[in-house]
Amino acid sequence: MSREHDWVPIRQSLPPDGEVVDTKIDSNGSVRNKGPLKRQGNLWFFPDSSMYVYYTPTHWRRIDGDEGSRAEEGREV
Repeated sequence: MSREHDWVPIRQSLPPDGEVVDTKIDSNGSVRNKGPLKRQGNLWFFPDSSMYVYYTPTHWRRIDGDEGSRAEEGREV
């Protein structure tokens, strides 16, 4: 089952603080910086909170099942 339609624009809503979600930057049809991050206030961190990223994603979606455990370990899903 494709999850491509599950993406939520950041301008529409933000994920819950501290929840690891799948994120991406979608700019004019080009997708980059796709991977799991967690938001804390205005900053976005790696799932293990070791470092924040120097960008704000444009879209996010919830991570389901087994993908969630891989994201917690910091691996791209």
